[in-house]
Amino acid sequence: MKKTVLRSLWLILGVGSLLLGLLGVVLPLLPTTPFILLSALAFANSSPRLHQWLLNHPRWGQIIHNWQDGGRIDQRSKTTALLIMAMMPPLSWILGAPSWAIGVQFLILLMVAAFIISRPS
Repeated sequence: MKKTVLRSLWLILGVGSLLLGLLGVVLPLLPTTPFILLSALAFANSSPRLHQWLLNHPRWGQIIHNWQDGGRIDQRSKTTALLIMAMMPPLSWILGAPSWAIGVQFLILLMVAAFIISRPS
């Protein structure tokens, strides 16, 4: 019984994070990759079929394999992420965000950029 409940919770987490990841494809401030990686972890603990589907997915499979192989982020993904992150504070300024919010955003993006740069390619 306990194992079934735990497996169900992992499945719910997997489906929920997959949905958030898919939303992140079209919503610019919602990250996609971390949610897809979380889905892979959750499906590995709940549904071998869904886990294999993600691992074999033409778009997300290689990113998951890279992450599972030592936390690697390929150079193309690093460059894309850093360029998009660099565009966010100026875009926020153009859209009229308050200065304090742009400052907080800048600090968070700086920490995320440092993490991305620190990962092996």
